[in-house]
Amino acid sequence: MALDWNNLSFSRQTLPVIALVGLVAAVIFILVGLPDRELSEPGREPPHAPANLAAEARVAGAGVVEPSSETIQIGSALSGLITGLLVEPGDRVEEGDVLFTVDDRAVRGQLREANAAIAEARAAISEAQSARATAARQLALYRNVEDPAAVSRAEVIRAEGEAASANERARLAQARLQAAQARAGSAQTEIARLTVRAPIAGEILAVNIRKGEYVSTMGGGGSQPFIEMGQTQPLHVRIDIDEEQAPRLQLGAPATVSPRGAADRQVEASFVRAEPRVVPKRSLTNSAAERVDVRVLQVIYELPEADGLFRVGQQVDAYIAARGAEE
Repeated sequence: MALDWNNLSFSRQTLPVIALVGLVAAVIFILVGLPDRELSEPGREPPHAPANLAAEARVAGAGVVEPSSETIQIGSALSGLITGLLVEPGDRVEEGDVLFTVDDRAVRGQLREANAAIAEARAAISEAQSARATAARQLALYRNVEDPAAVSRAEVIRAEGEAASANERARLAQARLQAAQARAGSAQTEIARLTVRAPIAGEILAVNIRKGEYVSTMGGGGSQPFIEMGQTQPLHVRIDIDEEQAPRLQLGAPATVSPRGAADRQVEASFVRAEPRVVPKRSLTNSAAERVDVRVLQVIYELPEADGLFRVGQQVDAYIAARGAEE
């Protein structure tokens, strides 16, 4: 039977068809947009206690590897252009080794001026001493004359004045010598400050400057240090223990430490000290259940030699015996 388009009713025939098509399209859209709910293995296992510690009373914490001296941030006492950079990351240095030098040409010019002033003051001292000796001999000659009428009173007064003047010139030249020597000493001190040396023996961890760059004195406010160094033999690990777990911690007990994501590679670290203050938590583990509004007790442990297993700044997982574990 042919469809009669003239008698076609929109409300009774067309509208139900459109509604049916829309319903089918909605079902298809929902089915296509459903998420994939198939189970898959995670890309990285979340931190968990090693099997040999699962049944023991313990306190867990996250830590960061640091130099045993802590990280030393090297700056410059004076501003200037870097003329020499003698280290790079990974170098080992001894105490007093030169790390970098800052342009010292202006200060060396001041040193030359001070040395010239020293030479001038010494010449003035020699001239004043010679004049003083001559005036003293002349005055002694006048005073040793037996006949008072042979020497006028005016000549004696003039000789006394020349002797006094020579003494004053000698004292003035001596004062100028001391001032020039002080300027020379100050210039030498400034030259020494423009040569930045290692404060301790250790390893260069980072170099954030380049030869030819202009540097200013490093201040606070989060400014980047020019060089970072520290003693990496041995390494320490700073472990954060939540303050609610701190009373359970058995201070002095060794810690079982493993790199983040490698729980099967464990080492035993020896206790060094516990920081006397409880501080806000700064080292984060990126765990979804992690709280950042807590305060932590920081405990320092010394790591054994582990053939490059640990690096400065690396995050680790740590487990420490709790009170009552050996009772």
